[in-house]
Amino acid sequence: MMKVFKISMLFITLAFSACSQGQNNDQTKGEKMSEKEYPISKTEQEWKDQLSDQEYLVLRKAGTERAFTGEFYKHHDDGTYTCKGCGNSLFDSDTKYESGSGWPSFYDVVSKANVELIIDKSHGMIRTEVRCAKCGGHLGHVFDDGPNPTGLRYCINSASLGFKSE
Repeated sequence: MMKVFKISMLFITLAFSACSQGQNNDQTKGEKMSEKEYPISKTEQEWKDQLSDQEYLVLRKAGTERAFTGEFYKHHDDGTYTCKGCGNSLFDSDTKYESGSGWPSFYDVVSKANVELIIDKSHGMIRTEVRCAKCGGHLGHVFDDGPNPTGLRYCINSASLGFKSE
């Protein structure tokens, strides 16, 4: 009985951490946020002045909000999800779905030119990080376990998103 409990707890822990990177962001990713020039560039102080503490942690330090807590997790309005840092159009509400991961999930992007995919080798895993192509803000990760037609699951932090209603 204890073995079943331990296995169940391990499964639950892994399921809830699938999108999570934790709050310790000292580890180097595939490319440091500051190593690349983006069309929208600001000083760290300008980002801190513009963003809330949570938004700054996610967008500029590649942090993660807690599962099932984000503003857009259960959001179902029609419109476009944008980058909270720069307003870049990222996801259409028609591609949003309930993945059960605890974060807003989308099966496609508005335009592949609007996002950047980076190999992320942090935390003992190999994943694909999703960044805004205009400001370099960390959005989340993409996985290949999503629904048709793409088979992708863009697992995105609410703190990295804005929303424009239709």
